[in-house]
Amino acid sequence: MSLNEDRFKVIRRIRPTEEADLSRVMEMYAIARAYMRQTGNASQWGTDYPPESLIREEIAAGHSFVCENDAGKPVGTFCFIIGEDPTYHEIFGGEWLDEGEEYGTVHRIASSGEEKGVGEACIRWCLVRHPNIRVDTHRDNRAMQHIIEKLGFSYRGIIHVEDGSERLAYQKSTKG
Repeated sequence: MSLNEDRFKVIRRIRPTEEADLSRVMEMYAIARAYMRQTGNASQWGTDYPPESLIREEIAAGHSFVCENDAGKPVGTFCFIIGEDPTYHEIFGGEWLDEGEEYGTVHRIASSGEEKGVGEACIRWCLVRHPNIRVDTHRDNRAMQHIIEKLGFSYRGIIHVEDGSERLAYQKSTKG
């Protein structure tokens, strides 16, 4: 499946993040934090999350990606990891669709705000690469909830992230 398909309208290419992209990636996270504050979600990433050290680790591990528009400019970034996520070990008020099966996790989608549809393109890209995807978001992140639900993810329950705060957990499995 190619990223040139119509459903990836604004994104020409998604590629692994390189060290040279770091300042642009951090800029996009700052833009995303400002957007979240403006839309009633001030506490999810606070004033300085994610730290540059985490993004450097994700780049080194091959988990960080950037989305480029038609001009080749990075307009989005996210983390995608295939394998177990420790924050998903316990789920409250629900259950995973297929406990024990391998899954991919999408974290920290951010956009520069220059293009529409970046979040959706990121998640669709992940769904092409793995048939079982989990994602979580803050209760106040209505924009991400809209994207997740639009793409057919089902609400699975509550998980707690490293700092103990709760997140709404979703999953989509296209395994047949």
